[in-house]
Amino acid sequence: MYNIAVLGDRDSVLGFAALGLDIFPVQDAAQAQQQFRRLAGGSYAVIYVTEAAAEWLQEEIDKVRVQLTPAVILIPGTQGNTGEGMRSVHRSVEQAVGSDIL
Repeated sequence: MYNIAVLGDRDSVLGFAALGLDIFPVQDAAQAQQQFRRLAGGSYAVIYVTEAAAEWLQEEIDKVRVQLTPAVILIPGTQGNTGEGMRSVHRSVEQAVGSDIL
């Protein structure tokens, strides 16, 4: 059975535990990369990553996006929305449909 993970700074991911999601707070780029690799190679179908943590993980996320699972979804963190999550959705839709319909 597949699980759902949330990766990012502690304050941003803590609330997701109440929803039953597996949370993985990280403090720096090295810790984020190590944890993301472990999650991507494990039993997680969806990995939510805060936009701030995604800045540290861009190469890792790009490698995983060509695979069927896990789906990597960027979410805003407590520091606010950088817009990267929405740009990611646009890229995914454009790739799937062949043009930007959004």
